[in-house]
Amino acid sequence: MATANKLGVLALVTAAVLSLTQCGSGSSGRDEKPSDEDRHPSVTAPGNGSGESADGLEQRITGYTAGFSEDSGYRHPSRTDREAVTAGVALLLDNRREEAERRLADVDFAVRTVTDDATGRRYAEVADRSDGGAAPRGWGRVYLDLDTPVRWSVQVPHPVADQNTERLGAELMSGSRGGVLIVAGAHRKAGRGDEADVAHRRDSVFHALCAELVRRGLPGVQLHGMADDSAPDHDVVASTGKGRTAVTEGRVLADALRDQGYDVCRAWARSCPLAGRTNMQGRAAAARDVPFLHVEFGPKIREDRDRGREAVEALSKVTEAWRRA
Repeated sequence: MATANKLGVLALVTAAVLSLTQCGSGSSGRDEKPSDEDRHPSVTAPGNGSGESADGLEQRITGYTAGFSEDSGYRHPSRTDREAVTAGVALLLDNRREEAERRLADVDFAVRTVTDDATGRRYAEVADRSDGGAAPRGWGRVYLDLDTPVRWSVQVPHPVADQNTERLGAELMSGSRGGVLIVAGAHRKAGRGDEADVAHRRDSVFHALCAELVRRGLPGVQLHGMADDSAPDHDVVASTGKGRTAVTEGRVLADALRDQGYDVCRAWARSCPLAGRTNMQGRAAAARDVPFLHVEFGPKIREDRDRGREAVEALSKVTEAWRRA
């Protein structure tokens, strides 16, 4: 009987310990800094319709952009708004997370750590709390690599409008170390006039963030999507924008894409359509001689998973060189 009583007590203690462990291991919904043992799980989002199930960072980002449309809403940010978001991200880049969280909270942004299921890498996500509301402001999101010092950026100014560029950006971010991903928060036609077309304006949160990265000397690649008839003889248009600082990187990218069978128009060497000469983020980079690539992918690459992965593989040759530098 004594043995039976001991076994019963042991079973009760074990059940209690298991119960406590389960309560403590789930996401609380608060913006906490996770330990190595307690990371935020990735968020489930709708599939992409391709028959494949995305997960981790890509699923989080494509889930965020899935609701974007021409009438999904956009609120023009004031200078104070732009400066606050940028200052918060700058503090994160300086590894001052608690200060960053306080600064971003002033404009109702939050910071949390997310883990990419595919790679196990951790990222700081800077997200607008209004995204889930009835009237989202459309100011975008930022993802920063927490496991490797940030050395480069990938920029997605026209998610959904340039179909699947957000997916390419997420794949590049999760497949290459040391990056920061900036995703615009609205369809390019969501605002009045062209106010949500962040690639061609300097008064957006997106541009303010890119300008901060340029100020720090971080090179960047900006992803776009073109129609078949925009450059009918080419699969890709690669450009250094207004400047020429990234000609070497452009050649690396174009050669890698050519080796995979794609025809690339090299805008630094010949006249190409959609060369991004008026792109505002490219102009900011050129003003400081910071490397910048403006890349237009045709639908053949963006609509096919395997071809998209080939494009990301080519892009990663550039980002890996930037990381080592």
